[in-house]
Amino acid sequence: MRAQEIRDAAGEEPLTMLTAYDAPTAAVLDEVGVDVILVGDSIGNLRLGYDSTLPVTVDEIASATAAVARATEDAMVIADMPFLSFGADEDEAIQHCGRMLKEANADAVKLESGQHTVELTRRLTQIGIPVQAHLGLTPQSENETGLFRQGTDEDSAREIVDLAERHEEAGAFSLVLEHVPANLGAAVTEAIDIPTIGIGAGPDCDGQVLTVDEVIGLSEGVAPFSKAFGNVREEMREAVAGYRDAVESGEFPAEEHSHYEDDLDDVY
Repeated sequence: MRAQEIRDAAGEEPLTMLTAYDAPTAAVLDEVGVDVILVGDSIGNLRLGYDSTLPVTVDEIASATAAVARATEDAMVIADMPFLSFGADEDEAIQHCGRMLKEANADAVKLESGQHTVELTRRLTQIGIPVQAHLGLTPQSENETGLFRQGTDEDSAREIVDLAERHEEAGAFSLVLEHVPANLGAAVTEAIDIPTIGIGAGPDCDGQVLTVDEVIGLSEGVAPFSKAFGNVREEMREAVAGYRDAVESGEFPAEEHSHYEDDLDDVY
């Protein structure tokens, strides 16, 4: 899918979006028919062992995005720009974002957004880099705002609506709304013409996004606004334990797992 197709989906059949950080996972998501695959900076705490998303580098996102893109045929692939890859020097930010399309074969980038990303969004879209905005809870700002529900009072809710409208005007093709009241999610969806994709933002958004780890049941727990639709973690535990037991007992490798060459008999 391309940015214009996502843009045109506002108000139509709900969009589905999940994270992926590697080629095998991306291939499954693509085969199932997920519309958008986000190479999220959540790779930091879900795959790379960091305590948060903040240490994730541009190189790490680029590498993961390239792997996901190689395994994807139909879904849109979005690279989630990591902390400090934008927001300081605009020209440098454009180079980082452009790299995701030129080198990693992403279809678009996502920016955790605010007042500082309106003009950057405009410049990026003007030169052909599609931008997905992200408002509400923005984990890259956790040291300032904390990981709490956003838009819970009238002033902050109005600011989110205003920023949504400004990013739409600047050219964003869609907007992620994270961890905001459901009625604010509905209000933002009503206020703008580009699709809203919610994560803990209620049922009235144009689509939904979650981390794949929570959906398949790989993570140890799920956020209060998320849901596990499988139990891959337990399946992995049982498989690994079965392997360990089979090796320790001598059951594996069995005769059918071994190959013998008659010409090597003299070696013994």
